[in-house]
Amino acid sequence: MTPKQVTDVDMSRITKKKLPSLTWKIDREEGQVRGTLDEAEAMRQAVEKILQTERYRFVIYDWNYGMELDDLIGKNASFVIPELKRRIEDALLADDRVTAVTDFHFSQERDSVAADFLVHTIFGELRAERTVDI
Repeated sequence: MTPKQVTDVDMSRITKKKLPSLTWKIDREEGQVRGTLDEAEAMRQAVEKILQTERYRFVIYDWNYGMELDDLIGKNASFVIPELKRRIEDALLADDRVTAVTDFHFSQERDSVAADFLVHTIFGELRAERTVDI
């Protein structure tokens, strides 16, 4: 038996399914995965994981997950600050639960740049930060 070829698809009947936000809780202090998180707390953990994962490095994640930071090492802060803003937005907006990333504030130390910003999600707003070595 050969499969039938689908030629006409009624796109109005196709619905996009939202995935649940329920996920495992990462307990960094104990070094364990224990319990579960949902909605706002799950989102807080997801944002943290996205910001800490180097994009393209781990085959377990698709190429839209994480952010590229390694190539910023050795660059001038005047280049890093706008590029870091763009990369944070790109990384977080890849998650369909994130609606916007705003209110960026940057500070520069001797060998690093820190970004503090507001992440707007379908579960509310949360403050996040990311520091990169330069």
